[in-house]
Amino acid sequence: MSTGTLRSPFLPLAPVEYDRQYMDTLNNILRQYFAQLDNAGPSAASTLRPDLNTVVAALNFSEVDQATGLRRISCPTQVEYAAGKLRTGDIYYDTATYVLKIVP
Repeated sequence: MSTGTLRSPFLPLAPVEYDRQYMDTLNNILRQYFAQLDNAGPSAASTLRPDLNTVVAALNFSEVDQATGLRRISCPTQVEYAAGKLRTGDIYYDTATYVLKIVP
């Protein structure tokens, strides 16, 4: 499932005859693309089956803090919201109420 942060790479047109440099370039592009797909990064999304009375969709905006080893929220907070740095529709984390909110 796409998170919208990754685009398909531009693949070069193939030469008429076999060319090792072309194949190496193509393989490197594809290798990098698949490595990016394999690394979910700080955000991830998943959908579960609603007929099992479970969560239909979930978002994870956390990342591991290198200093403590604990997971922490990595999306904007109410500080950025109060400072007017967010746009309508942006999601932010209210650390006072532990709730994700949407900028009206």
